[in-house]
Amino acid sequence: MNWTEVKIKTTAELEDLVSSILYDAGATGLAIEDPRDILELSKYKENWDFVDPDLINIESDEISIKAYFSEEENVEEIIEEIKIRMKANSTIALGSNEINIAVINDEDFADSWKKYYKPLRIGKKILIKPSWEECTLEEDDILIELDPGMAFGTGTHETTIMCTEALEEYVKQGDTVYDIGCGSGILSIVAAKLGAKKVVGVDLDEVCVKVSNENIQLNNVSDIVEIKNGNLLDVVEGKANIIVSNIIAEIIAKMTKDLKAYLKDSGIFITSGIIIEKIDLVEKALIENGFKILEIKKQNSWACIIATNN
Repeated sequence: MNWTEVKIKTTAELEDLVSSILYDAGATGLAIEDPRDILELSKYKENWDFVDPDLINIESDEISIKAYFSEEENVEEIIEEIKIRMKANSTIALGSNEINIAVINDEDFADSWKKYYKPLRIGKKILIKPSWEECTLEEDDILIELDPGMAFGTGTHETTIMCTEALEEYVKQGDTVYDIGCGSGILSIVAAKLGAKKVVGVDLDEVCVKVSNENIQLNNVSDIVEIKNGNLLDVVEGKANIIVSNIIAEIIAKMTKDLKAYLKDSGIFITSGIIIEKIDLVEKALIENGFKILEIKKQNSWACIIATNN
């Protein structure tokens, strides 16, 4: 079914009053767009990677309230009722009260993206394909089937591609690999298919843990890969030949002080989720903690750093 979206611009002080009018008119739900939110989030801007400049430059005191009505409702009557209620409250004149109407298609957004997700070749022999697609394999192809669901990691993002290429280069038969911030489990599966004997994937998000386990079953590597719910390195035991982590620069930099305790001698650390502007932050942290930079890969706005503890 379709929904009618009614968007009203008003002042932050009148959020509760306008929201009440919209609910009384039969709205099934509301969404608030408030410029003050970006000011609150700016307290943590050291953890940002990207932010829309239009959000930062907002100087208006107005907020937008979006209300959603069933398509069976008479929109004209609803709008008239809203206008009458707003006019009856003289204080509402403090806002612009601009009203916009849009029709929202109630499409299943959880699946609609699938039409754009196609098989992808990475590196020399890795082929990543969505579980619902058919494809032709070439000799020596390593096939990875994936259904990322709500977890990050379809294989198409630059950071995932660079980490996958690095794993293809550095994973050796019998290696132990830790995947910190495993998302959909794609890098854990790649490591297992490349010959790792043991892989441990870790994610703090329970949805990612669930999706990772489903993808591990789909790729028949559950005897090699174990997924744990936890924070970074807190839930792994012992040392790995390779640690791969595709998260964000600030967290990676903080994690470097603990890495050596979890890496074997001559171990390899592969990390991405780093925007170009923050390469120095991660590189400096690695060097300060006794790592040698082997390579820095770049794709578009993103970087992947490969280092060793030897």
